[in-house]
Amino acid sequence: MSTGTGPDQVNHRAQTVEAYRLWWQHDAHWYQGVAARFGQQAANDINAEALRKVALHVGQRIARRSGPLTGSGDSGKDLEELRRRYDECGDRMFPPELRNASTEVVGDDLIVLTLRRSFAVTMVKMAGSLEGYRCPCTDIHAGWSEGLGVTLAENRAESCLRDGDPACRLLMRVAAPAGPDGPVGAASAVVPGGEG
Repeated sequence: MSTGTGPDQVNHRAQTVEAYRLWWQHDAHWYQGVAARFGQQAANDINAEALRKVALHVGQRIARRSGPLTGSGDSGKDLEELRRRYDECGDRMFPPELRNASTEVVGDDLIVLTLRRSFAVTMVKMAGSLEGYRCPCTDIHAGWSEGLGVTLAENRAESCLRDGDPACRLLMRVAAPAGPDGPVGAASAVVPGGEG
């Protein structure tokens, strides 16, 4: 394979982005096929379950690479580290070419993810399956949280691109403020609470 210049040069970045688009298109058509054969609820449930498993795996990989979340005694600093890890999870699952997202720490226990573009919603819409589609965002966040070893007291969508809102605003409230033991729960139980 040529990596030089000229007409035979392969633009690997463009090919990677195209591969992502094709897999998302596959996913949207797969979802549409399950909905047509088994109903919209089954398609939503299977989609959310599959994405949560992928998100769990991503969260576990980030946790192994970054080490345990331990409290520094400064809740702002600890939540900022957790926010950074959520961003890394998002970047691993959804490259910037496919979404426009940012997170911020609000108060002592809340991380807010704002999603201004979602390739998944775009592809489901293009496949003709947006009607009845339930975004799996809270399931993804539950998987990331479990993988990172974090317990959430709240995990819900305040607004959603799927519903025509200008952005998804997703709330992830940590069960206990970061302290000497960090913002982690012993059992890593996550409260899904709502649709995304």
